[in-house]
Amino acid sequence: MHFSEPLPLQSGAALADYTLVYETYGSLNADRSNAVLVCHALNASHHVAGSYEGKAKSEGWWNNMVGPGKALDTDRFFVIGVNNLGSCFGSTGPMHNNPATGKPYGASFPVVTVEDWVHAQARLADRLGIQKFAAVMGGSLGGMQALAWSVLYPSRIAHSLVIASTPKLSAQNIAFNDVARQAILTDPDYHDGDFYAHGVVPKRGLRVARMIGHITYLSNDDMAEKFGRDLRNGDYQFGFGVDFEIESYLRYQGDKFSEYFDANTYLLITKALDYFDPARANGGDLAAALANTQAEFLVVSFSTDWRFAPDRSREIVQALVKNQRRVTYAEIDAPHGHDAFLLDDARYMGVVRAYYDKIWHQLGATLPTPVALGEAA
Repeated sequence: MHFSEPLPLQSGAALADYTLVYETYGSLNADRSNAVLVCHALNASHHVAGSYEGKAKSEGWWNNMVGPGKALDTDRFFVIGVNNLGSCFGSTGPMHNNPATGKPYGASFPVVTVEDWVHAQARLADRLGIQKFAAVMGGSLGGMQALAWSVLYPSRIAHSLVIASTPKLSAQNIAFNDVARQAILTDPDYHDGDFYAHGVVPKRGLRVARMIGHITYLSNDDMAEKFGRDLRNGDYQFGFGVDFEIESYLRYQGDKFSEYFDANTYLLITKALDYFDPARANGGDLAAALANTQAEFLVVSFSTDWRFAPDRSREIVQALVKNQRRVTYAEIDAPHGHDAFLLDDARYMGVVRAYYDKIWHQLGATLPTPVALGEAA
């Protein structure tokens, strides 16, 4: 969907002309009350569920969560996935041409924030004729967007599902992000963000950035169980190649990532992570930041997630309780670290399914009669 009305950004800049790519699943009901927005994390996209016909390995990134009969049941709900601005999966980003120059934006693409994404998503909802979401849901960076929706558009969201997320990054998390960015910025093939014109990709930087990030997504227990100190070739090689299985795994992840992800996008999205802090305008008081929210909340954390630890989810819960908001909290004892929000865990899926059952009954427990998208009459 193309937008020609300028989008003011938190930085003071504006995007004068942009496109958002989105996918929908299920049917919108007659009163347009069953819409659910699913917000994506760092390296995901609008492709939330299902597979593209004729394309192998094209399964949506949350296909285990979203679909007919699944926890977020598309027989009941109309689900929307939106690719955020600055991404490299279709929506306007650094790889696209700047209308003012006719050349790719590159590093000149404006820095965007979680709040900027939410405002863009609201404009898309307006175009689709959806005035209020039954729920906005996301994990990790997507959970930040779900929380931001409840603050920025309190009357347009009935439920906010914040999964494996945080009200702001810790200093340690910001440090990890900066090391990853430095790996990209110092790659000779980066060319100050103008690598498109040089016909190269800063793959070395992207590989290292992904390896750093991936370490933070896994727990120590998970890595120990999967890899331990297993040797790739049975004995030490007394060199600086791959000795251990964990080294092989990380290099594989880095190589794969460098083939499909844009370096400028990585810089932008990690900076959006760093900047998210809804309490900042209230002197660090999260309860004050959430005072005008109207939604009901589901907050989920995972015991071994050391990147966005359960303590950070409890901060959100405590701030909501101070405001007398209705909030359900689940802390899942799972060994998989931060990546647990993407995986199948019967308790986790059961919590989300039960919560959406509640939402469906609040809507009248009636299967939707499809209506056309577009502006409401």
